[in-house]
Amino acid sequence: MEDVLEVYKRPYDPARPVVCLDETFKQLIGETRQPLPPQPGSVERFDHVYTRNGVASLFVAFEPLRGWRTLAVTDRRRRVEWAEFVRFLVDGEYRDATKVVLVMDQLNTHTAASLYEAFPPAEAKRIADRLEIHHTPKHGSWLNMAEIELSALARQCLARRIARQEALQEKITRWVAERNRRCCKVDWQFTTADARIKLRKLYPSIDS
Repeated sequence: MEDVLEVYKRPYDPARPVVCLDETFKQLIGETRQPLPPQPGSVERFDHVYTRNGVASLFVAFEPLRGWRTLAVTDRRRRVEWAEFVRFLVDGEYRDATKVVLVMDQLNTHTAASLYEAFPPAEAKRIADRLEIHHTPKHGSWLNMAEIELSALARQCLARRIARQEALQEKITRWVAERNRRCCKVDWQFTTADARIKLRKLYPSIDS
């Protein structure tokens, strides 16, 4: 925990950007009947019967000090998809960075080993050498600021039925563009000193 909190204390450095990465999914749900549009005094109404069109996976990368984020919509979220998303970051937005400082939870796909599963060894090592990885502690994924972005996404963009992956991608693209235009950042206030006081029961103790 203290390792991640110390990372969050670092000043903004475009050569070593701190990027929080997380993932989630969205169930794709279609309508069996056309929804009734909203009218004065009545909200939009949907039939309780719907169709299941599968699940789409979402990867988010969020740079809290800069107020920039990007999302990728994929069919699945295996090691390969995680590796491809990381390469997209390293070779795209952060191609000029010396290191990309990644903060993630301890999901078993969130390791450099996933790069070697997805790419030839030389390519995997090239990408791994550009990363500085920090994991949140077990049961401490709330320390990952990407979860804040996913929460905002769920409330502002995904809180309704979306039938197809193409429609989901379109909605997310517009949402990301608007959030980046507004440069929405996170003012992280929880520090190591706070953790040692408020979460002292989680620290190991030595009985005398």
